[in-house]
Amino acid sequence: MLLTNAFRKHFIIPDFEQFTHQIDKIYESAKHQDGGQVADYIPQLAKFSPDLWGVSLCTIDGQRHNVGNTKVPFCMQSCVKPLEYAIAVHELGSEHVHRFVGKEPSGFKFNKLSLNEEDKPHNPMVNAGAIVISSLIKPNANKAERFDHVMEFLKSMVGAEYVGFSNATFQSERETGDRNYAIGYYLKEKKCFPENADMMAALDFYFQLCSIEVTCESGSVMAATLANGGICPITGDRVLSAEAVRNTLSLMHSCGMYDFSGQFAFHVGLPAKSGVSGAVLLVVPNVMGMMCWSPPLDRLGNSVRGIHFCNDLVSYFSFHNYDNLRHFNKKHDPRRRSDDDPNKSVVNLMFAAYSGDISALRRFALSAVDMEQRDYDSRTALHVAAAEGHQEAVMFLTEICKVNPHGKDRWGNTPLDDAMQFGHDAVVSILQKYQNEYVEKRSSTSKEAQSIYDHLQ
Repeated sequence: MLLTNAFRKHFIIPDFEQFTHQIDKIYESAKHQDGGQVADYIPQLAKFSPDLWGVSLCTIDGQRHNVGNTKVPFCMQSCVKPLEYAIAVHELGSEHVHRFVGKEPSGFKFNKLSLNEEDKPHNPMVNAGAIVISSLIKPNANKAERFDHVMEFLKSMVGAEYVGFSNATFQSERETGDRNYAIGYYLKEKKCFPENADMMAALDFYFQLCSIEVTCESGSVMAATLANGGICPITGDRVLSAEAVRNTLSLMHSCGMYDFSGQFAFHVGLPAKSGVSGAVLLVVPNVMGMMCWSPPLDRLGNSVRGIHFCNDLVSYFSFHNYDNLRHFNKKHDPRRRSDDDPNKSVVNLMFAAYSGDISALRRFALSAVDMEQRDYDSRTALHVAAAEGHQEAVMFLTEICKVNPHGKDRWGNTPLDDAMQFGHDAVVSILQKYQNEYVEKRSSTSKEAQSIYDHLQ
């Protein structure tokens, strides 16, 4: 099936080579960003070179592309928060999970001792929320079983690609996590944890999850699983429920980028989650997942190169959530169009001509559909409109679209012959006049499309 889709260009991104060529250019542009500082409050993170920079992508079809340092393992840190939330919702349901954690952006730093008006953590993407979520996953299992459970889940999300664990980072987190311990005790005081939950066990589990390692390559498959509605594009296995994916992407969109979440939603318009290791987990729903990684962070804790890459990506490609609005100035869209199936396209065109649907014909013309394409009987839209006697459709196809009136179907009939056969005198008159004036031209597609557009305006 993979090869069949490749040869038929049925992938979500048909011209993958051209697409990845532009990705490489955007990568190189971001590579020259030399600002930011590597996080040093967790000693293990400070050991990474600021020159490291990698980007990997995986489409929902399983197409892959990697550029830069994409095989170097790094800790997920806060990038694990949406994943542990997704696991919790998948297993427990949204209603149960949101008894303990809210859904709103906090307006405060991610490690602030702050709760909402209901004395819940504001959302699962801040530390307080993630610590509470940690207490919900397999609450009756021991520590080892809980950790193994999440690791197996993440491995199923990446199609058995690299998922590791940094014990050094885990120990470092425990030794330097005073703020998180303070958050834990604050949550305990406010009775935010489920009944009988062990606050220290939840904190330890949270530190463990932040210390899970991936590479850009395996991380991009995680993101692609979210982009693919919870089905891993590598294995084809359903990993997460549709409810879990929808809720996770919603919270990533509104709360995933620390205090920069509003700016990111405004400029990039895609669900994402950053981590202080320099990672940015980016999801283009129904298209692909990406993992960007570069250790230097800006003052808000986001990867400098990662943010630059995401901005440039959406500046060039129409991936922003609202780039698909009608009459919007179009950017480059690498996705396969819904009307790329030639059989579907010709059927829709012929049906519009049969019905005399001028609005549909106009829409097809503006979408650069070939208005002279033929069905299995070699009939064109002009044949069909003429045979049905639709004067306006015939006038549109001749005067605006300038289609060839001399085309013959498999019985040797022209559109004029069909109009005469069915006694549509007005259409006969239009076609006779048009045939006398018609001069067959072979112009470029772009000039034809511009001419049509100008006429329609």
